[in-house]
Amino acid sequence: MSVTVKFFASLREAVGKADAQLDFQTGMRVSDVWTLASAQPEMPNNTLCAINMEYVDRDNRVADGDEVAFFPPVTGG
Repeated sequence: MSVTVKFFASLREAVGKADAQLDFQTGMRVSDVWTLASAQPEMPNNTLCAINMEYVDRDNRVADGDEVAFFPPVTGG
């Protein structure tokens, strides 16, 4: 039972890795995944979060086998 974690762009650089595997824990939320996978206590305020390629809030619960992704805010010009 596990959760796949992916970090993109500047967040990848900030945490020092592109991805991670975590053991699934009942009641786990996206914010918990961040803390466990990144080894950083707080997620930057403007971080976009996704579960299985759908944007979600950082308080959403994670299920066994989910892929959780973290993105910096999207900008364009």
